[in-house]
Amino acid sequence: MKGVLVDLTQCIGCGSCTVACKMYNKNEWVENKAPTEGEEAQLAAENWTVVRKSVVKKGDNEVWRFAKTQCLHCKDPACVSACPSRAFQKTEVGPVLYYPRNCIGCRYCMIGCPFNIPKFEWANPIPKIKKCMMCAGRIDKGEAPACVSVCPTNVMKFGDIDDLLAEAKEIVASDSRYQKHIYGEEEAGGTCWIYISDVPFEDLGFNTRVPKQSLPAITGPFMHNSPKLGGLWGLILAGLYFITRRNRVKAATQTNAETTEDDVKQSEPEA
Repeated sequence: MKGVLVDLTQCIGCGSCTVACKMYNKNEWVENKAPTEGEEAQLAAENWTVVRKSVVKKGDNEVWRFAKTQCLHCKDPACVSACPSRAFQKTEVGPVLYYPRNCIGCRYCMIGCPFNIPKFEWANPIPKIKKCMMCAGRIDKGEAPACVSVCPTNVMKFGDIDDLLAEAKEIVASDSRYQKHIYGEEEAGGTCWIYISDVPFEDLGFNTRVPKQSLPAITGPFMHNSPKLGGLWGLILAGLYFITRRNRVKAATQTNAETTEDDVKQSEPEA
């Protein structure tokens, strides 16, 4: 199984990875809506990877640290178990893929994911879920994900996840700068993206309260109890969108009519 080791001590926050992600996946660039870099950076339907900037305490000093964030591609993904329509599927190679044709818009994946990764297309009348798919097409060709391939400071290393985990353990054990914690080694049963850092992960915005056990055993039975309700909910969302849009058009038309009537009255000569 393939994975990526991320050494956050090497990241300079250049944002090359975010640009490569958008270019490879042909995602819209809406910087003002959801920035891809900085303290306000956030994952969104159009942002599959971002670089968060944090000011953290290190000894007596405050330092900048940058943390690349994307889907962690869990070894036993809660999103796959939660989805009643098989829109999410885990591959043997590593990536967790999303198949929009299977999606019913129930958003169970968003509830099940402990890392808050899947994002919903709120503005789309037929909304789907969006997230990083680890550039599965490149991995199938033996190539690293686009974000990994463009990094100028070698923050990320692509390879077999077992080899990367062994390397991470060696680095953490031999270099006193690093925290004695490999994020992703145990979280949610283990992930295909693992991180090492010289500052606590909670200071960088990582969820450090994720259970060590894999989550499908918890989320699966509950989420699969109501697949029909999930489909109905998708239809309800689409219906609400069209009703809201119709009401807005109606209100705008009425306002224009009233404005025109006022203009006519003002233009009539007084008796």
